[in-house]
Amino acid sequence: MDLLNTLVDKGLRRELPTRDEALAVLATSDDDLLDVVAAAGKVRRHWFGRRVKLNYLVNLKSGLCPEDCSYCSQRLGSTAGILKYTWLKPDQASDAAAAGVAGGAKRVCLVASGRGPTDRDVDRVSETIRTIKDNNEGVEVCACLGLLSDGQAERLREAGADAYNHNLNTSEATYGEITTTHTYEDRVDTVQKAHAAGLSACSGLIAGMGETDEDLVDVVFSLRELDPDSVPVNFLIPFEGTPLGKEWNLTPQRCLRILAMTRFVCPDVEVRIAGGREVHLRTMQPLALHLANSIFLGDYLTSEGQAGKADLEMIADAGFEVEGTDQVTLPEHRATGGCHDGGGVCGSGGGACGSGEEPQVADSPTGAEPRTDLVAVRRRGAGTDLAPNA
Repeated sequence: MDLLNTLVDKGLRRELPTRDEALAVLATSDDDLLDVVAAAGKVRRHWFGRRVKLNYLVNLKSGLCPEDCSYCSQRLGSTAGILKYTWLKPDQASDAAAAGVAGGAKRVCLVASGRGPTDRDVDRVSETIRTIKDNNEGVEVCACLGLLSDGQAERLREAGADAYNHNLNTSEATYGEITTTHTYEDRVDTVQKAHAAGLSACSGLIAGMGETDEDLVDVVFSLRELDPDSVPVNFLIPFEGTPLGKEWNLTPQRCLRILAMTRFVCPDVEVRIAGGREVHLRTMQPLALHLANSIFLGDYLTSEGQAGKADLEMIADAGFEVEGTDQVTLPEHRATGGCHDGGGVCGSGGGACGSGEEPQVADSPTGAEPRTDLVAVRRRGAGTDLAPNA
């Protein structure tokens, strides 16, 4: 297929595809799916070999968030029966992190619900970061605390944080339909603050919220322009008790196409399969490893994931290897800090969005019943007396 040959060539050169090319990936048929995976897999292997980076989530503070993000089980007004607890102490968070590290995780992601941290919260998280680093040699720590105020990213960096996560989630045009208590511009500002402080920026998206193909391409192109080092691709987990609890718009095939499009647009970036892979990719998860070079190990913030042991077996069975702490995740040109200019091609040759064609609407699982049985609330690990899944 000429399209795929063109996209592979561009990916190996770090050249931005056109919007029409990105849309064409999402529009490919199921008959062409394996060709799409194989093509994007060439780009993935060129930049990352067969390594898979493992990341582990620690939910420092769960529930009772004042923001109204429609997709989130911790949102204002959510009736989802999730765990609710206030801040973990540094030693509790360190113990939780150690379980992930013992399971093979290279990065620990510290997450707290809320609009953004107070200065006291930054002090608390800084102490937690130092405790985790002292107890786990070589571990990377990423913080995800919401919107940052001036100077807070610098303080987290001084405490030893390696990265900061703040997702764009969806396109700028549709952001107001998902969240009203903060803006898309607020999110962009926080990612830029992380960059400016010398933190590795981590920013991604959520697919499956009823967005169009145009929306997906828009948000991934916006991420390319922001130039994060890692792009988590989340697939909506429709929690009962949230406004999007009835949104079941994804098939395993569509998830693979979304991951492939993200890889073509962000060829040399850590693409991470994040929340919802078990719910929506299901038995197709091993194929997704040919597209993404990073996954979360074990459970998520408020939902249970695949058993950590099963994650490791899946990686080995698919012919991949877990990335070690002695290995550098990013290609040399990114790891040395020489590529934080949007790749030098942002906005060039991107084609015109709105070329007279009607937006393509996300395909729904034809004839398939929603797999509500796969949405399980987390009842173990951080905030409980039960052992974590790692």
